[in-house]
Amino acid sequence: MPQRLQKILSSHGVASRRAAEALIEAGRVTVNGRVAVLGESAEAERDDIRLDGKPLPPTAERIYIMLNKPRGYVTTLSDERGRKTVAELTADCPARVYPVGRLDMDSDGLLLLTNDGEFAQTLMHPSHGIAKTYRVIAGGDIASALPILQAPITLDGREVLASEVRVENGALIISVTEGRNRLVRRMCAAAGLRVRRLTRISEGTLKIGELPMGKWRYLTPRELSSIYNA
Repeated sequence: MPQRLQKILSSHGVASRRAAEALIEAGRVTVNGRVAVLGESAEAERDDIRLDGKPLPPTAERIYIMLNKPRGYVTTLSDERGRKTVAELTADCPARVYPVGRLDMDSDGLLLLTNDGEFAQTLMHPSHGIAKTYRVIAGGDIASALPILQAPITLDGREVLASEVRVENGALIISVTEGRNRLVRRMCAAAGLRVRRLTRISEGTLKIGELPMGKWRYLTPRELSSIYNA
């Protein structure tokens, strides 16, 4: 059955879907000896699909992991500025995995990585409304900021509304379903707060729990089932 090339590349563990699209646009992918174009479909079982002239590796075993990312690491597999990346923290994973979404360098907490592009795409798609929850330590007047954060806030000309905002043990707990860059930090700034520490504590039904900082673990079958059901 024909599939989009970026999906085929992702299923073979070559790259995430987004990265695969860049490979196709760069002319590095061929189908039956012809340079492929973005949007093209093929059949992995019948067509000769190559990257940089080499056949695709066998379909990779699906791997889903949760990392407790420390501050100071960028959410990418390589960095042109020489900064530390999450790839260093998952180097002992038996397969090459890719981050699902972003968690900025100054933030810590739950980050999912996988070599299943379909899973990543499902999790990131805005239409599914999967909430990401953050624990925020902030300076400023929390009491005055609370009603601002609980109401719609306009950023970049578009409104964003947190699905939950509350105070717990002196920290703000903020849940959002959007994936805009540094969204929670910018919401806090709009409410007059200075973020001192931002930690992602859950994504959908998945919780960081007692996972040590800088360590990763596999998602359990029950966790995978719960996130798909959500």
